[in-house]
This record gives sequence, structure tokens and C-alpha cells, in this order.
Amino acid sequence: MIAILNQKHKTMEKKRLKLPIGTQTFEKLRKKGCVYVDKTKFLVDMIDNGDIYFLARPRRFGKSLTVTTLDALFSGRKDLFEGLYAEEFLNRPDFQPSPVIRLDMSKITTEKGIKGMEESIVNLTKAVARNLEINLSDMKIGGDLLSELIAETAKKYNQKVVILLDEYDKPYTDFMFDHEMAEKTRNVLRSYYVQIKANDEYIRFTFITGISKLAKFGVFSTLNTPLDISLSPEYAEICGYTEEEIVRYFPDYLAETAGVMKISTAELIDKMRTFYNGFCFDWEGKTRLYNPYSTLSFFSMKIFVNYWINTGKPKFIADYQKERRLTIEEFRHIPITYDFAQSPGDVDTTLPEGFLYQCGYLTLRPGKGDSLMLDYPNTEVLNSMSSLLTQNILNRHINNIQRNLFAALDYNDVDKLVEFLNTLLASIPYDDFSGAAKQNVFIKGYKFPAQEWLFRSSIFCYMRGCGLVVEAEMHSHLGRPDLVIAYQGKTWVIEIKVAYEGQSPEAKAKEAYRQIVDNQYTKPYQNVTGIGLGIDDAERQIKAVVSDYR
Repeated sequence: MIAILNQKHKTMEKKRLKLPIGTQTFEKLRKKGCVYVDKTKFLVDMIDNGDIYFLARPRRFGKSLTVTTLDALFSGRKDLFEGLYAEEFLNRPDFQPSPVIRLDMSKITTEKGIKGMEESIVNLTKAVARNLEINLSDMKIGGDLLSELIAETAKKYNQKVVILLDEYDKPYTDFMFDHEMAEKTRNVLRSYYVQIKANDEYIRFTFITGISKLAKFGVFSTLNTPLDISLSPEYAEICGYTEEEIVRYFPDYLAETAGVMKISTAELIDKMRTFYNGFCFDWEGKTRLYNPYSTLSFFSMKIFVNYWINTGKPKFIADYQKERRLTIEEFRHIPITYDFAQSPGDVDTTLPEGFLYQCGYLTLRPGKGDSLMLDYPNTEVLNSMSSLLTQNILNRHINNIQRNLFAALDYNDVDKLVEFLNTLLASIPYDDFSGAAKQNVFIKGYKFPAQEWLFRSSIFCYMRGCGLVVEAEMHSHLGRPDLVIAYQGKTWVIEIKVAYEGQSPEAKAKEAYRQIVDNQYTKPYQNVTGIGLGIDDAERQIKAVVSDYR
């Protein structure tokens, strides 16, 4: 594979295919000459084996592209499928095109309240009817219009219809934390979607997508039970890119990007794997996928930065973190059951890990035995979440502090490093410490006093949020140092001890440094500095430091 990548691409003189950034419509993508990673095998398999499906995927994972591909497929657009797996499906002797009712619920207006939402649903239904050349009555109730649309479309075309329901939960998730409005919205959607079940005799195939299962059970009770393929290993790759697909479909962009970065394509793929790969959507916890938007943006910009999180509502996630006093580290390696993975609960009741999992900020990993775990998918998401939390803490001062932090690491200035870490600790709200003091924390089987965990977790998040490579509880042959930081070919190993009432921060710093030495935490690294920190719990500041340079 690597040998193939390192060869001169024979078609470089030809006009290469474009990157489909921002293109979510299959027809446009094909007509514009964009790269299309062929997922049509999964669509043909669905059509051949069932008639109603549900798929949950996070935003920017290709759900809308999947829906529009199904639209073109059922419409019999052979010109768009030349050379793709589904070309054979369209050439079957018994193939018959079907009229398609595609409902994109992301177009529903929610900012004008329930009345405005109901009017928006009516307008959407009428717009779909016009595209199908169906004349609807003057009814003002969305559900009644949908029922009429389904029946009249089947009669006009003398064919059962296909229902493609995209972003079914978008109106509901706009009110995730407004319980009253969320319930009212759920009722509106329930009365609309119930018409799909009521008109089952006119329907050939139904496909439903959403960002999550947040509203699934409240709404889908009105439908025939769909086959939920969200965690099916057979459909794990239906959205997103595998590494093999990136190698196969983007050879020119891999070669070009590697050239710009002055590294080999093999080295580039290794870096991409760490930064962007890692999403998993199967109950076995095995499949690894790249987010398409991040991948395409990276090939366009040719720089490793966080693309995906900025396409959503980062402030919303930051507020969610802040309101619940969430840290970054507490969501590493969380054991879960298969039942939780399949049904993590509605937004009104789900735990924070359930919310983050459904929105894509946490993903599945194999656990011990046959169990599963949740963890951050990759470096991009971990850094993005850390950055949001860091900005919550430091507000407008983040850029200045970040520059000074990098300068301290550049010059191995331990005093400056401690100065900036104390700025961070001074910014943590008082009530966060008060809340943390009420309980101990268990991470990877180890019990941490609450304050020690909060100090360490805050520093970890701060470092990650500034874009540093930092890991907590890294295994060594004799133990686990609190933090390991890598920057510009240098490594810093940090151990933290907290001095409580009557204890000496100086003694704690010495104890921390002695643990680094005795357990040989620095041995696996070259150009490494060991640092023991003694934090005064009363002042919540680093008051003593012992390091290789002192």
C-alpha cells in the first residue's frame, strides 16, 4: 500500500477530482466532478433486505449525502451512478423507479415558537408537493397534509412512494435544555410523523436519520418499528471514511499534502490517524472512521487543526460543560453496557456521557471481555473539548497565556511554567473546588483525592486546550506519572502532590519528585525534564517545585 502511495500518480496531468467540501447533495457532487467515496453497496443492501431503517450519526458525517444518494437511486438516475456499485442495481430487469418524498427537517424554523414551527412544517410539506407536481388542499395541519401528500403521490405515479426523513430530530434538539419547549416540539413532530405509519400501504421504503437517538423513543412510537442500523457492524462504514478509502480515493491529495509537509505519505497517514481517525459506530467497537468534513478540510488547508467542532455549536457545548462542571479527563475509558450504547436515553434524562456520546464527542471502544467503553475519538476532538473548557476558565486571556506557556517550554523555564499554571488555577471558580472536595474520584482503578484530581485534570485540560500533546496516567514499567507533555522534541514529566492543612508544600514537591526518580518515570524519554509540584490546598496555588533544574 505504501509503495503505491509513494509512486508518481499516473493521472497527475489529468484534471483531478475536486474535494467535495460543503457539498451534501449527491447529484451536485457527481456533476461537479468531486471525489465520491462509493457507499452505494450499503444502500443496495438496505433496499434488498428491508423497508424501514433508522440511522443515527453525528453532524457532518454524510447523513444528508446518504439521503440524497438514496433519492437519486430510487429515482433511477443512471447517469449519476456510472462506475459505482449501485449501477448494477439500476440495470436489474425488475428495477422500477419510485416517487420520493424527501423531508429535510433541518429546514424547519424553530425560533418563532410552536406556531412558527407548525407553519414551517406546513410550508415544507407543500414545497415537496410542488416538486412532485402534487396539488394539495388548503389544510393548515402538517400531519394531514403529509398524509394527503403520500396518498396522492402514490396514486398519481401509480407506484408506492419512498420516504426519506433527514434530521428528524433537528427541531427537537434545538430545545435540548428547555424541557417545556422540547415536550411541545416532540408532540408536534409525533403528530406529523404518525402519518407515515398511517399510510404504510402507500410506502415502499422509509429511511430516517438524525444526529442521535435523543428523541427516538418519544417520536418513533408513532411509526412502524424501524430497523436501527446505528450500531450494526454490517453498516458501520455507511458514513465516514475508513483509512483504506482515504488511500484509495485521495492519492493525489495525500501525495500533495505530504509534499507540502516534507514528509512521506506513510508518515502523513500516521499523523492523520492520530489526529482525525477513531470514530466508531458498531457494537463490536472495532471500526475506525475519519470524519469526512475534517478530512476534506485538512486536505484543503494542509494543516493539523480542529475543523469538525467549529461546524456545530461550540458555545453550546462549552456552556454545557460549564453548567455541569465537567472536566475532560473524567470521560476517558468510561465502561458502559450494550444497552446503554444502544439506548443512551433522552436528552432530558441522559447522563453527560450519554449526551456527549450521542453528539459524537465520545465514541465506542472495546472494553474488558465483551463489554464496551466510551472515550474521545481522536486528538482533534480531545483538543477541541479541552480548548472549549480552557476558554471557559480563562476567557479573553487565553491567547496571551498560551504564548507565554509556549515560551516557557521553549526555554525550559520551570519558574515561568509554574507562574502560568498558577494563573490557570487562580481562574478556577471557588465552587468547583468546593464541589470536588465532597468526593474522591476513581480513574482506571486508582483512587484520587478530589482536589488532587481537580488540579491535575485542570492542568491537563489547559495544556490540551493550548494545543500541546499531553497525556495523563501514562503507563511506565513502575507506575503512572500524573502528566507527560511533549513539545518541540522535549518531554516534561510532572507529578502533583497536594499539601492539606498542616502539611508542607515543599515536602510534597520533594515527595512528588522522589516518586518520579524512584519509579523511573523519565527513563522512556530523551531530552526530558522531571518536575514535582507541591500545591497548597488552602491557597490553591503551586507553592513549591522540585525539578531536574533545581
